[in-house]
Amino acid sequence: MPQGNGNGQVDATESTPLLGHLFKNKDGKPLHEDERVWVRWPMKTSYITYKTLVSNYVNVMLVFVPLGIIAGAMGWSPTAVFVLNFLAIIPLASLLSFATEELSVKLGQTLGGLLNATFGNAVELIVSIVALKNGEIRIVQSSMLGSILSNILLVLGCCFLAGGIRYHEQTFNETVASTMSSLMAVASASLIIPATLYAVLSKADPESKDKKDKIDKILVLSHGTAIILLLLYVLYLFFQLKSHADFFDEETAGGDSENSEDNHNKTEEAQILSPWAAGVALIVITVAVAVCAEYLVDSIDAIVQTAHISKTFIGLILLPIVGNAAEHVTGVVVAWKNKMDLAIGVAIGSSMQIALLVTPFLVILGWIIGQPMTLHFETFETVVFFLSVLVVNYLIQDGKSNYLEGAMLLGTYIIIALAFYVYPDNADGGGSALIYSTLKLI
Repeated sequence: MPQGNGNGQVDATESTPLLGHLFKNKDGKPLHEDERVWVRWPMKTSYITYKTLVSNYVNVMLVFVPLGIIAGAMGWSPTAVFVLNFLAIIPLASLLSFATEELSVKLGQTLGGLLNATFGNAVELIVSIVALKNGEIRIVQSSMLGSILSNILLVLGCCFLAGGIRYHEQTFNETVASTMSSLMAVASASLIIPATLYAVLSKADPESKDKKDKIDKILVLSHGTAIILLLLYVLYLFFQLKSHADFFDEETAGGDSENSEDNHNKTEEAQILSPWAAGVALIVITVAVAVCAEYLVDSIDAIVQTAHISKTFIGLILLPIVGNAAEHVTGVVVAWKNKMDLAIGVAIGSSMQIALLVTPFLVILGWIIGQPMTLHFETFETVVFFLSVLVVNYLIQDGKSNYLEGAMLLGTYIIIALAFYVYPDNADGGGSALIYSTLKLI
């Protein structure tokens, strides 16, 4: 029992919480630091698992992971399978982000940010690969486009809004933001060109009922475009990490002592998982996401028929919200702390990676496994994507942000979500007049 020191206060050296002794050895050391291997490793594993689970309140939803897998394995109703696995992927995405951040601590900010963006898109990639394997081309295309729109409109809008509420005006590196947005403009062009070509081919031979020739031409264009986009992404990595790394490290090099201290403290706090533990966690979480994604995709057809929701809306709005849940939280938190360069990197950097790496990779993968995955998106989707990139480019070109700009982005995203809610899956993808009139207006 703690003893008094004579003045009514408890001696600070006499700290004896009763439960504390249960997790310490006779020398007073925590059991996860015990010298005995058979004691240290089980307790260290339990300690790391506990610290990982309490790292985010979203992890409470991990209870849906076994429920979702059981529902899919035992053949429960498609609605139950979809909802449970939908909810299960949210905490898995959060854990994936956490493990990635732990692994990226040793790599520095640039490499760490790149790794964070890569594994941050792992959920969308896994879901899309499963859907592509099953021939669900519309789900793949909608998921890719939806992930981009979710990042550049929803995530970035929430960042601007959250930061703008706390600060009168925020600034960020406009050179980096401009480079990313320019690459996004190139990505939007890569979708406009196949859609326009398809419209021209349809107009040139409107009587033709054999679409195979047109599809083959679109496939050739898509495969060539995908290879070029992948090369552009590799070139961008060299630009970011090697030749012009000073552009991206400019803020770090010129940061004040307060920011340096914050980064040091963050690094110290982040050392929960060792690189090996983080790597094992990434593998386990990725496998769990793959299993849940398999059951989720398999239940989509039944959901479309029973709930009368289009595949386009599921792929473009619902799935990206799940896959980007961790990025949403990360972006808002760093914007609230006035770290807008990191927020821009999370939002635009992630969407750029989807556009220049993940989508072209899926086109090439479809080519390999015999699935006709192309860059020919529906006309309405292509125009929406182009206009969204245009709006974002206008808002970030001055290197400043405020809450009104955030509200603009969120409003645009809500309008698009409403439009795709009433958008039918069997909508005609011709629409050459819409493309031509939009390009002429711009």
